[in-house]
Amino acid sequence: MVRVLFLVVCAGFLAPVLRAADAGFKPIFNGRDLTGWEGDPRFWSVREGVLRGETTLQKLTMGNTFLIWRGGTLKDFQLRLKVRIRNGNSGVQYRARDLGKWVVGGYQAEIDNAPGKTGFLYEERGRKSLALVGQQVEIGEAGVPRVTGQLANRKDLVARGYFKPREWNDCVISAKGQRLEHFVNGIKVIDVTDNDPQGRALEGLLALQIHAGPPMLVEFKDIQLQTP
Repeated sequence: MVRVLFLVVCAGFLAPVLRAADAGFKPIFNGRDLTGWEGDPRFWSVREGVLRGETTLQKLTMGNTFLIWRGGTLKDFQLRLKVRIRNGNSGVQYRARDLGKWVVGGYQAEIDNAPGKTGFLYEERGRKSLALVGQQVEIGEAGVPRVTGQLANRKDLVARGYFKPREWNDCVISAKGQRLEHFVNGIKVIDVTDNDPQGRALEGLLALQIHAGPPMLVEFKDIQLQTP
């Protein structure tokens, strides 16, 4: 009885803390349709509250294609969502440039079926790989990434199953000025400071990727955004 009472009291204290943690986050996917998003309708759909990006043998994309959030450009923000993937690779583009025909370029938080790749920082149509999983990186004025620290050992993360492709995973992206951080299931997997004045982006679009290649399926839900 005492233990039950203790748990009830703890829950009472924790509830406001959890609500405070949610403060300022707003859903940007309504769970019903693609309102507010723009992409190739051959590949993007909503089913049972889940946003789906899918290619098949009969319906492949010849190049990377994106579902673009049309709620405006983002500067500093935190984004959180749940994702699962079957085959292939995907990603979350942010502070991206609109290149037309559902194509964007810019920072990408990788989502990948292959071990040890989800969460790494890539620049689509730009400087390419900027930080691998587990790395703290500073990008210099010449655009060259330099590893300045280790957040975690990538092999250890893979052994621990930090990302489970066919299950729902919590992902968070934080962008504040020149600092970019990615979290996967509560683990910080990259921490990057981009000091390249020519290459960095301080604002831009948000988008979700389907990568060209073999048939794949990526699913997203509970997409929430917090801005200052």
